[in-house]
Amino acid sequence: MPIPIVNSLASWFLKKRFHQIELFLKYPIDVQNELLEELLHTAKNTEVGKQYDFASINSYREFSERVPVTNYEDSQQQIERARKGESNIFWPTPIKWFAKSSGTTNSKSKFIPVSSASLEHCHYAASKDLLCMYLNNNPDANLFLGKSLRLGGSKKLYKENETVFGDLSAILIDNMPFWAEYSSTPNNEVSLMADWEVKMQAIVDQTIQENVTSLAGVPSWMLVLLNNVLESTGKTDLFEIWPNLEVYFHGGVNFDPYIEQYNAILPKENFRYYEIYNASEGFFAIQDRNANKELLLMLDYGIFYEFIPMDTYGSASQKVIPLGEVEVAKNYAIVITTNAGLWRYKIGDTVRFTSISPFRIKVTG
Repeated sequence: MPIPIVNSLASWFLKKRFHQIELFLKYPIDVQNELLEELLHTAKNTEVGKQYDFASINSYREFSERVPVTNYEDSQQQIERARKGESNIFWPTPIKWFAKSSGTTNSKSKFIPVSSASLEHCHYAASKDLLCMYLNNNPDANLFLGKSLRLGGSKKLYKENETVFGDLSAILIDNMPFWAEYSSTPNNEVSLMADWEVKMQAIVDQTIQENVTSLAGVPSWMLVLLNNVLESTGKTDLFEIWPNLEVYFHGGVNFDPYIEQYNAILPKENFRYYEIYNASEGFFAIQDRNANKELLLMLDYGIFYEFIPMDTYGSASQKVIPLGEVEVAKNYAIVITTNAGLWRYKIGDTVRFTSISPFRIKVTG
């Protein structure tokens, strides 16, 4: 199929999704409450569901009173059992994938469950929505006339019992739907290489031959790669290599310390930067406007949100509130319930709401 036709079809599909996004923009609390009901119903016959009698929970108040707020240490034993092949502990479908991430305490790694539902309805749905937002804001975009240069981690995937663990980016690449693999570079074999130096050169060799129209990855790693591309080609800016490059989708770290270095090698005033907010636990928010770096909280990805006001965090008077009770300009710790079996789980991040109609955030820690 010719690339221009792919571009037109993809644009049509992604813009169609925008009408679904408008639903949670208009009815955010209803969407979240229905999602909580769905999660409880789905998991009612799991071990956790029976422990807290999910089947009899009929309101957010009952949910918040009955199910405790947890962290990784509270969930670790159940997660370890799931990693050894046990099923129906905290989610009804078998959990094959676990995203390995650095722990914040005791210097131990965390193994975050990644269900098939979270892959499809959270992580991959977010990738499509990111493109949807971008195309909606930039109808003249030509992303699909070329490929997206995606850069993930260098960690291997390791099989253990009947489960697999590794860097989240490796899990996403290994399970990537055909449409994403077709429109991405480098290929999966190169993307999943474990040796960083070998991988870096292989990416350079493969991507300089492509028509790259977008970049996606963590700013620190991506900057190293892009400087290697310039060094290998003897060029001074990336548009000499990829003249149709138009946007960089980034997340994972604060972008402010890197912006000057990126502007130096991407010296076009109309080049765009789009920020995302995701983690091993899920995909949470997307920049939905060209010039504004506030992130739209995505409410239909199988994640139910609660928040702890930081002025009460860890105190005897600690409060946990639903989305409908947050206030602009206050700092909150995030608590999530997900379609991968995390129940009222503190992810360790903090955000500040910049708007509540719609719900937009800035990551603060």
